[in-house]
Amino acid sequence: MKEGPLSFLFERWAGAADQPAMVCDDRAISYRDLSAAVRCWGAHLGAAGVEPGDVVAVTAEFGLESVACLLAAVQHRAVVVPLSATLGERAEMFCAIAEVQWTIEPAVGPEMHRRAGAPPHPLLGQLRATGHPGLVLFSSGSTGASKAAVHDLVPLLAKFTTARAALRAVSFLLFDHIGGFNTLLATLSSLGCVVVAEDRSPAAICRLIERWGVQLLPTSPTFLNLLLVSRAYTDHDLSSLRLITYGTEPMPEATLARLGRALPGVELKQTYGLSEVGILRTKSRGSDSLWMRMGGEGYELRVVDGQLEILAEAAMLGYLNAPSPFTPDGWFRTGDAVDTDGEWLRVLGRTSEIINVGGEKVYPAEVEGVLQRLDGVLDAVVHGEPHPLVGQIVVARLQIDTGEDLSSLRRRVRAQCRGQLEPFKIPQKIEIAATDLHGQRWKKKRSAA
Repeated sequence: MKEGPLSFLFERWAGAADQPAMVCDDRAISYRDLSAAVRCWGAHLGAAGVEPGDVVAVTAEFGLESVACLLAAVQHRAVVVPLSATLGERAEMFCAIAEVQWTIEPAVGPEMHRRAGAPPHPLLGQLRATGHPGLVLFSSGSTGASKAAVHDLVPLLAKFTTARAALRAVSFLLFDHIGGFNTLLATLSSLGCVVVAEDRSPAAICRLIERWGVQLLPTSPTFLNLLLVSRAYTDHDLSSLRLITYGTEPMPEATLARLGRALPGVELKQTYGLSEVGILRTKSRGSDSLWMRMGGEGYELRVVDGQLEILAEAAMLGYLNAPSPFTPDGWFRTGDAVDTDGEWLRVLGRTSEIINVGGEKVYPAEVEGVLQRLDGVLDAVVHGEPHPLVGQIVVARLQIDTGEDLSSLRRRVRAQCRGQLEPFKIPQKIEIAATDLHGQRWKKKRSAA
């Protein structure tokens, strides 16, 4: 394989050729087979005429062909745009924003479809000029329009040159998510095994853990709450599981406590990362704590007016479709409100989601944690609604399986909240949701609330 930005990875794989690199369709795939698939996709890219610096969209979910195609494109020094196969019509809009020149669907075959000439956006031109591979990631859009973050992959890949503990990890986070990308590279660079999750229901994930001896489950608080509600963990042998990492949204304290009681032998670790700056290294104060230290090599943190800002060597170059979020001195404004206790931080939630009731702040995760303890409540989303007297009121949307009427549910909610929440935090408006309250990325859908 020709010299390129991932050569360190392929050299490492050569010494572990017979070890399992991935599990797809209930079949283990060796590092030898994965290496061969990457070489094959590299040949396809060259034969099609893809040039270094070209923008290549790979529409897929995790699997042997999609991973091999993605890695081959990075090695080819292309600008890669991973797109989840679940995007549907939004994929075309994302391709237009990213000025994609080639589209590939690895599950269909090696055919590559040419779209346009050289992209004019200066950030993409910058990558072409340096000869570095790039990565374009779209935010979930859970709090607004999706933003296209452009990365130079050279600094982003640097942390994977150091091998860490080899773990069998579930690919829970999606193909086009910074967490999914991080799990993939962290696992394969350490000669671990990526166990592909085609079904992300609690029962299916528990079956995967039992069947393949999974040690690491990277996921979201929303999924973990549904895991507890379903009690699927009681139907399977999860003794191999050593670590659950959770991020992407605030974890309700009550959910974390319940999870610790349900899985007492598993370490629970909060993670923190953003499409714009990558995944930071974290250390939780304890499995039962929402306080954490974070940063690591290449990252500096500061808190300004209660909001977290990050200075990162691996920060994105900028957005393709939005103004720069960096301060004049180069710090990224995360939009996350935090508490501090010396070197420890606790993420309270997005500043855009804080509810202001008569000058008092309400963080949705705190209220959701109380509501999710109600019998028959599968999930809860809390948001603010304008009110002429107090500015905003707290509104709760609940997904339930009790079949009860709204009046009965309202009485139960208010009885549950009394004594556990201050009066201004108690939902004044309660709705029953007819559909799931989370999106494909297992984050709460607040913008649709």
